[in-house]
Amino acid sequence: MQPMICNGVRIDESFAEAFPMRGTALLITAPNERWARQAATTMTGFATSVIGCGVEAGIDADVPADQTPDGRPGVRVLLFAMSSDGLQSQLVNRLGQCVLTSPGSAVFSGLDSPDRLPIGDMIRYFGDGWQVSKKFLDRHFWRVPVMDGEFLCEATTGLTKGAVGGGNLLVMGADWEKTMIATQAAVDAMNAMPDAILPFPGGIVRSGSKVGAKYKTMIASTNDAYCPTLRGAVKTALDPDIGCVLEIVIDGLTEKSVADSMRAGIAAIADLGPDKGAKRIGAGNYGGKLGPFHFHLKDLLP
Repeated sequence: MQPMICNGVRIDESFAEAFPMRGTALLITAPNERWARQAATTMTGFATSVIGCGVEAGIDADVPADQTPDGRPGVRVLLFAMSSDGLQSQLVNRLGQCVLTSPGSAVFSGLDSPDRLPIGDMIRYFGDGWQVSKKFLDRHFWRVPVMDGEFLCEATTGLTKGAVGGGNLLVMGADWEKTMIATQAAVDAMNAMPDAILPFPGGIVRSGSKVGAKYKTMIASTNDAYCPTLRGAVKTALDPDIGCVLEIVIDGLTEKSVADSMRAGIAAIADLGPDKGAKRIGAGNYGGKLGPFHFHLKDLLP
């Protein structure tokens, strides 16, 4: 495929292939920003890929106190899984172990949807019979006694069956330093987009994978076509001037949120140009056989 050029950066005539997921959102609040973010960070840990973690999760946005139900600083988190049951299990486990335990925390629904997942309706049993049901207008909450006071948790949160997972960008540069500069610029721009997360460490994946492996126990293995050290030993997808490849994976509550995130990332990389950042941008796909959502890079150019 012949690349397009954007501010000197080569853009592959390719597409990112993504697949349907179930998604939800929570709004976590606390007495101050530090503890709101701490609870959110702990809850979204070990959540990079459904392959090994069961869920993909991350922080969507900080929410100021004047925009939260209890007038305290908040953080909105997004969680994605392949099934509603799988998402429910992960949601309640992480809520109970990571947010209920966090000092001063409270939890509210972060997504308005007719489909609902129980959160407080499950966590309330920790109250051992001392929990109190509270209704305010059309919202239902549970007050669970804990050692620093009480844990307030909304009974349910919204569920979307139209979430999209697996959007991606492959950022290719001459060396690690320049590729990281470009990838981090893209991550910063993409993190500013609503309703989408980048679930891997700092939004970046160095160990991009392909489906299948030589070993029967592995369902995925290193993406050898994009490994610079294997150039000459395998059929490479890399140009001679590429010495490093990093990937960004995107999950979104909607198809549009994934596209908007990818568009912002491409623009940030292109703005740097090939001398300061990446020389080429690509995307991972499996010929359209993995998922029904195809994000063509040519349609996302700034």
